[in-house]
Amino acid sequence: MLDSIPMVDGIGPISSMCKSVADRNHWMPSDSLRMNKQKKPYVEQTANLDQFSPDIVAETSKLFEKKFLYSKPPNNEWQLPDPSQAFTCDHKEFSSLAALKNSLNEVKNLLSDKKLDQWHQHTSFTNKAGKIIAHIKKSVNAELCTQAWCKFHEILCSFPLLPSDALQNGELNSLHLCEAPGAFIASLNHYLKSHRIPCDWNWVANTLNPYYEANDTLMMIMDDRLIANTLPWWYFGPEDTGDVMTLRHLTGLQHFISNMATVHLVTADGSFDCQGNPGEQEALVSSLHYCEAVTALMTLGLGGSFVLKMFTLFEHGSVNLLFLLNGSFEEVHVFKPATSKAGNSEVYVVCLRYLGREAIHSLLSKMMQNFGTEMVKKALFPHHLIPESFLKEHEECCSFFHRHQIETISENLRLFENMGEVEQLRLNLLRDCAVDFFLKRFQIKPLARNNWIVKRPHAGCSMNAKWCGQRTKYFCTYNERKWLESLSWEDKVAKGCLNKWAEEHSFTNVGGNCVLEGAPCNLECHLWYILEGRRLPGVKCSPFCDGEVLKSLNEALEKSLVGKANLDSLLRWTPQECHSCVLAESSVLSELSQLMGCYEEVPSENCIGRKKCLVAGFPLLCDGDSQCGLEVTLLESPCLSTFSCSLLHDGEPKYQQQFLECLLCSFPQLQKGDALVLPVLSCFTRFMAGLVFILHSCFQRISFVCPTSSQPLRTSTILLCAGYQDLPDPVFQYLQQMNNLMNSLLDAGSPQQVLQFVPMDILLKGSLLEFLWDLNTAIAKRQLHLIIQAEQQQMM
Repeated sequence: MLDSIPMVDGIGPISSMCKSVADRNHWMPSDSLRMNKQKKPYVEQTANLDQFSPDIVAETSKLFEKKFLYSKPPNNEWQLPDPSQAFTCDHKEFSSLAALKNSLNEVKNLLSDKKLDQWHQHTSFTNKAGKIIAHIKKSVNAELCTQAWCKFHEILCSFPLLPSDALQNGELNSLHLCEAPGAFIASLNHYLKSHRIPCDWNWVANTLNPYYEANDTLMMIMDDRLIANTLPWWYFGPEDTGDVMTLRHLTGLQHFISNMATVHLVTADGSFDCQGNPGEQEALVSSLHYCEAVTALMTLGLGGSFVLKMFTLFEHGSVNLLFLLNGSFEEVHVFKPATSKAGNSEVYVVCLRYLGREAIHSLLSKMMQNFGTEMVKKALFPHHLIPESFLKEHEECCSFFHRHQIETISENLRLFENMGEVEQLRLNLLRDCAVDFFLKRFQIKPLARNNWIVKRPHAGCSMNAKWCGQRTKYFCTYNERKWLESLSWEDKVAKGCLNKWAEEHSFTNVGGNCVLEGAPCNLECHLWYILEGRRLPGVKCSPFCDGEVLKSLNEALEKSLVGKANLDSLLRWTPQECHSCVLAESSVLSELSQLMGCYEEVPSENCIGRKKCLVAGFPLLCDGDSQCGLEVTLLESPCLSTFSCSLLHDGEPKYQQQFLECLLCSFPQLQKGDALVLPVLSCFTRFMAGLVFILHSCFQRISFVCPTSSQPLRTSTILLCAGYQDLPDPVFQYLQQMNNLMNSLLDAGSPQQVLQFVPMDILLKGSLLEFLWDLNTAIAKRQLHLIIQAEQQQMM
């Protein structure tokens, strides 16, 4: 029932707006958004520009004046071409804009030999707006206060984004594309609440799904603090990827927001990592910008506003897009917020008063047919149909922002070589003045925590705590990083580039200190849902593992001899002697006995006695029952140990289905206090994490033993589950229902698979997340060690 979806306090109800949320996307427990009565104190400060000299104030004010308005001729000269002309010609270079691009890249190339950490530290200090974010966070108690938060607040306060008729009617509907981590939403909430604007605000957001395992971490922002606690408001599409560049996503989004009377505001803040080729950033992201713009034009209501992040505007695709937007809106501005680092190419295209879909209906139909990544092959409009007056105006816009960026980079280079005390003092004055200027111009007011979107600190759940600071960065120059990327896999192994991960495998039995304590909990599976999505082509990211380790393991699997050799011969390979490469069967049973609390020479009255231990896939363990006080029984079920490590890891549907069947076979045979031993490839996916949660809920303790195999790609880890309590019958039936669905998908060869069956807010909570993180990181490092060892022996 849609009524079961909770409402975020202070935001309009979405139950009538998002018809497919409950059965298609996500559910969120209402207690995760309850008001936190312990309000965070804030220090409200007022601006005082009189303390600064006129020249400091004048220079600071220039930071806030980087805006350009396209001046349309009065004779409707910028009318859009006939739709029949769309996508009929190749892209053509504009010589004047190409010259600007080349001159900018020449200056950027001067940075190629600068060490990234040193250059970043330097430009952070020379950033004249660099103190604003920290001050806003402290003085106005801003939720999710990031650079994006401040940039959007500048845009909100600099342009009439919110249509007056919407505010007069007391309703505001907004759509936020490529929005992770959600700072634009938090900023808009702060603006509405702190200015006491009386309106019923409904919002929906999209982003690449940080939980979809085949998404690339380089394409995503892994900060899910807002996402994890507002999941019903996020639309990830019918495939669960969140990819805004597919037509299925666009049509699904239109249905998702179909009960909104009208959409008044669309924002699009998308980009991806272009560090590998920064000189071509604009071209690389052009198809994304196109899809964002088409999505906005297809969803925005008459008179609405659109904010689109772009970069340089030199390419033919950008010229086309700006011409399209000028023909679709009454006003188009290009704006560089002061809080956007002045040395980068980022700008925001602010479009006001949409002329409506009817005005460009035929063209939109043609654009829908060319939706997606392939649209860049042909130009939206032929070169010769774009009016000279527009090209002149656009060149003036490009020159304006080109000049500002060149000046900033040149000044940063000059100060990098030699910054004296006078320059440092002046920069500090400018940074302090920028804070006061920001406060005075935008009149930002404090907001009590009970008016935040997510009211409690770290409310509910998030993977952010584990990911923050975990992503290892190479502190080297751009040229050195390019050299590293150019190395073959063999050279990386020979030069020891991956040794830091491989060496860490040697912590014997890393699972010994990782115990997940079970606790009685109410498994409200009637509120759960089975989420299907696009079948995983591989596992590239996981909320439950160190991302850099997983990335290195995937490279090893793809490029090493392991990935090229005959698997049969590889699985017969004998590793070099390594004291930590395998644990004996007796050690496994000893670990289990300790876990069950009966590892004593003289059994006490609390000893477990002859409890039963079901073992899946390890027949040799059944010979050790007399040594551990356990009745060890081999489980007759699919042999999980036959599966081997691949780029799919535990995302292989057949593996997941057989693991589930193994559990369904085990539970009826277990009695209170019994144990279960299961081989596990890994738990990178939400599906496998959900099964570990089920085990966590019905066993007193869970641990793992790693390694148990010295063969690369083999299953090398065992889950030890001790002290069975009970599994409620509704949960068992729910798992059986899912098993039937998985069997039918496998039998039909479906392009879909079951991705999730336990809500994310449950999987991301404290001890379970910690346990999964330790388990998966140990498994990944172990596999990486064996692959590198095999590679080195083959090279000898």
